[in-house]
Amino acid sequence: MTPAPVLSDIEIQRNLGALPGWSRKGDVLQKTYHFAAFPDGIAFLARVADVAESLQHHPDIDIRYTRVLFSLSTHDSGGITQKDFELATRIEQLAAE
Repeated sequence: MTPAPVLSDIEIQRNLGALPGWSRKGDVLQKTYHFAAFPDGIAFLARVADVAESLQHHPDIDIRYTRVLFSLSTHDSGGITQKDFELATRIEQLAAE
């Protein structure tokens, strides 16, 4: 399977405009979500895991008590692709529920 094409800087900036709170750090998209209690963050993470599995695109995740940091990059492409924005959009939809 051919890796997804890496997006240009302009394409990344345009796509970030639709994702409040998400930022670019090098070749990674990141956002930290804050929760009232540890179990709330873990429950959210479980919902994200189901979506990530359905998309076959898995984020790097850092859990710090009531904070969950998602880092998205398409490793086999070597940067940020449309797949990362698709997953970020789905994560945002879950957060809004």
